[in-house]
Amino acid sequence: VQLQASGGGSVQAGGSQRLSCTFSTSGRFVVVSSMGWFRQGPGKEREFVAAITWSRGSTDYADAVKGRFTISRDNAKNTTYLQMDSLKPEDTAVYYCAGRRAGWGKVIERYDWWGQGTLVTVSS
Repeated sequence: VQLQASGGGSVQAGGSQRLSCTFSTSGRFVVVSSMGWFRQGPGKEREFVAAITWSRGSTDYADAVKGRFTISRDNAKNTTYLQMDSLKPEDTAVYYCAGRRAGWGKVIERYDWWGQGTLVTVSS
């Protein structure tokens, strides 16, 4: 499974940005249980941002982004989105999308596939 993330860029504090992540299976039958977004800020470890189950669309968020970020998915397009509003300078990071064969959640090590990352820079 290959994941392609896009939508990063520079934005001022208080602004919005939408990230997209599309996965491809090269024609193989693959079960995708959930998708997630993670981020890694300068000098920081990678951290959980949001996750969504592929079938039901259940969502979960890190406390730091709850109420500001929204994760969604379009099953027909094999794409998940991260709508980021009210951005803060501390949201500056490389954002990664990831997928799981089974289950869902915040644990990085449980994700099976990863995209290449897209940089979001929020200026004050």
